[in-house]
Amino acid sequence: MKSKTRKVIDLRSDTVTRPTPDMLVAMAEAAVGDDVYGEDPTVNELELFAAKKLGFESAIFASSGTQTNLLALLAHCQRGDEYIVGQQAHTYKYEGGGAAVLGSIQPQPLEVRPDGTLSLQQVEETIKPDDIHFARTKLVALENTIAGRALPMEYLAAMRELVESRNLALHLDGARVFNASVYHQIDVREITRYFDSVSVCLSKGLCAPVGSVLCGSAELIESARRWRKMLGGGMRQAGYVAAAGLVALRDNVERLQSDHENATKLFNGLKEVDALNLHADCVRTNMVFVNCGSQAAERLAGWLAERDIIVSPAASMRLVLHKDISSRDVTRVTKAVGEYFTTVD
Repeated sequence: MKSKTRKVIDLRSDTVTRPTPDMLVAMAEAAVGDDVYGEDPTVNELELFAAKKLGFESAIFASSGTQTNLLALLAHCQRGDEYIVGQQAHTYKYEGGGAAVLGSIQPQPLEVRPDGTLSLQQVEETIKPDDIHFARTKLVALENTIAGRALPMEYLAAMRELVESRNLALHLDGARVFNASVYHQIDVREITRYFDSVSVCLSKGLCAPVGSVLCGSAELIESARRWRKMLGGGMRQAGYVAAAGLVALRDNVERLQSDHENATKLFNGLKEVDALNLHADCVRTNMVFVNCGSQAAERLAGWLAERDIIVSPAASMRLVLHKDISSRDVTRVTKAVGEYFTTVD
């Protein structure tokens, strides 16, 4: 039977985080105006702060990472252009085909290699020649982190060299780019300096209730602002949520390290469960991947739900650590999983 008072542990995603007390205070006290007129002081402050923190000239605040990624693609590409992207990348697989549907931009997906990268050789070979038979290749889009993997720094430098040699732009879906910077123990600008635009989610590990920012040149962001309006993304007194985004960027980056440590603790605990057969690659920044087959995952998910632990069952089940999961919670999860495979499966 479910406990009436026991804490619910939600491992589905870091999007389930609740705002911090400081965010709630900042939201209640935020100075606001009409952002469509450019008159919301808190939104303006967030955009300036985000651009500086990530090393860009300008930034725009939007409701979601799906929207900031779409704004970037629309600003970089014209109708009939093409972007090269990973087969498993969020911008290709999980954003409803927005670039193709709304921008007439052709995606050219490539398989993502085990380390999260795209083959540089394959990218180069995929770039279309300047010929009326082909879509015009304009952009390469990467993701960092991708499935919890932080892309190698030397790879970013090599990709930058490649796109410059072929006169292409480079966009980063950096929904969890701060997880990557914490993993590498470097300033985030050491990562973002290789890109022409970067989308950053404020509502995942950084704990804001809603919102993402797109950073880039002033010209690119001006184009993105027009696209945001066309897409119905113009917000009015958005400073109430932008205030939480400011707290996220100012105060919640360093604490991501604790999520990574809890992921390692969870992995080490689950590794002791013989039925799971985990290996080192199963733990990545704030995520642990459990491979136990679809049917076993469904049964395990049901068992855990009865114990107030929520997971998304899949053949390769992703468990995501975040601000609302403590070291003590991790111990509870590993104990529950161990009991399942000992007594039930």
